[in-house]
Amino acid sequence: MKILVDADACPVREEVVRLARPLGMEVVLVADTSHLLADGYSTVVTVDKGRDTADVALANMAGRGDIVVTQDYGVAAMALAKGARALDQNGLIFDDGNIGGLLEKRHAAQRRRRGGGRLKGPPKRTTADDARFTDALAGMLREREGNT
Repeated sequence: MKILVDADACPVREEVVRLARPLGMEVVLVADTSHLLADGYSTVVTVDKGRDTADVALANMAGRGDIVVTQDYGVAAMALAKGARALDQNGLIFDDGNIGGLLEKRHAAQRRRRGGGRLKGPPKRTTADDARFTDALAGMLREREGNT
């Protein structure tokens, strides 16, 4: 089992490593060539710059039991289909009960933008977001430890 991080602009990379390192768990950061990443612990996979190249690479690497950190609902859906667990940078755990609605919401937002509509961007990141992420990932890692 490993943790795969959609590392393009991911605000919780350091937190992932902080939680994974004591467990000796592999962390893989996936990013395109516009991001230079190195933390001294993680394996960094760099893919060509292009629309969704990092997302596709990450989804292809995911396997049963892995944890995928991504804010992309499509990547989360592909990870779930492969038997991985997935969560976003704010601690939202994706599952079969919520991914369909989230994908529908994303599709509606895309239609609105294509039609000339404007949408509000995400709110500014808070320490509460960091705490929710840490709690969610730590919970997943505890579950893993209980199953090994």
